[in-house]
Amino acid sequence: MNKLPRAYFIVLVLIYSGVFFTLLSALTGFVFVEKRSQLSKERREVALNLAEAGLEYYRWHLAHWPSDLQDGTGAPGPYVHIVPDPEGGELGNFSLTIGGTTSCGKVTDVQITSVGTATADPIFKRTLTAKYTRPSVADYSHIVNANVWAGADRVINGPYHSNGGVRMDGAHNAEVTSGVATWLCTSTFGCSPSATHVGVWGAGSNPSLWGYPKPAIDFNGISVDLVALKGYATSSGRYLAPSGNYGYKIVFNSNGTFTSYRVTGTTQVWGYTTENDWVQERPVITAMTATTTYTIPAGCPVIFVEDNVWLEGTVNGKVTLAAADVTQSNVDRSIIIPNNITYASTTGHGLTAIGENNVLIGLTTPSTMSISGIFIAQKGRFGRNHYCASECDSDHSGSEGLPSNLD
Repeated sequence: MNKLPRAYFIVLVLIYSGVFFTLLSALTGFVFVEKRSQLSKERREVALNLAEAGLEYYRWHLAHWPSDLQDGTGAPGPYVHIVPDPEGGELGNFSLTIGGTTSCGKVTDVQITSVGTATADPIFKRTLTAKYTRPSVADYSHIVNANVWAGADRVINGPYHSNGGVRMDGAHNAEVTSGVATWLCTSTFGCSPSATHVGVWGAGSNPSLWGYPKPAIDFNGISVDLVALKGYATSSGRYLAPSGNYGYKIVFNSNGTFTSYRVTGTTQVWGYTTENDWVQERPVITAMTATTTYTIPAGCPVIFVEDNVWLEGTVNGKVTLAAADVTQSNVDRSIIIPNNITYASTTGHGLTAIGENNVLIGLTTPSTMSISGIFIAQKGRFGRNHYCASECDSDHSGSEGLPSNLD
């Protein structure tokens, strides 16, 4: 009679034991899977950190040897670096593949691919790519080293900075910053009587984007080595010698060429600047001759003109143009923009135009004008002068009011 309950008990023990061991096995397997997943995640993170270390290492390398694309070896890559573990042994390594873009024999940007591998599990590799270039004034739409008034007719795309005060009445879509907390706005900037204002003020479209005071930008750091540019243009680019007259008109063509005209006649007018008061200048061309069309060299797209330049057209590709006289120390050349400067398309094109003295918008321009590019006035200013009306007398008392886009 007692054997039957004992048999039931044994069966129950076996059943519950089976269930227990099944659950234990499942739990143990889950723990092992989770542990393996955690280790894999850690090793992937280590590999990612190693790849980042490779990019940071070569950024440091470029800061010391900016033209070295071979990791100091003089031999082709990839270049493998072992990373030690602070607790002993090796944490892993990163492998670098390095390429670059050159212009006129100089490195302009560097592309790096870094592959990180953890020693604990070489299966997990992480790859990062980066492109490094030097800081550029192209980060801004305008950089001005004086007080400035951007009028209501201005449409500004991109950051706008002045080391002085800013009266911003135009439309803009990015930060407008000033290097000063306050400044004296005079009649030159539309304040009559003169009044003290904060660094940025006016009727502009986005006051929430205004900031002051902000760190000043060192204009000495923006200076371009014009002698070096002349050397590049003479050896591998395009060089135009002094015209013997008033300078050259240069028109960029959409097929990657430019056409130059020797300017033989100009109109003399009175122009006003806040720096020099009234001066005589010749911004309007009346006669030209000697048309020549040049291809812009792809390997060294530098044009150096040892004279004044009237500049316009459609830029195809990337090109640097300088107007300067590096032979005569007392002669500084300028660029005048009388018409639109545009790009052949929205990507892959760029113009840097450098005037040894000024870069000025001309007297006669389209009613709506579009100018694309980076413009650097090495010793002078970028903007548009105020011009005296035809009925002005000798003291210019009949002149037109200062234009709102006087920069």
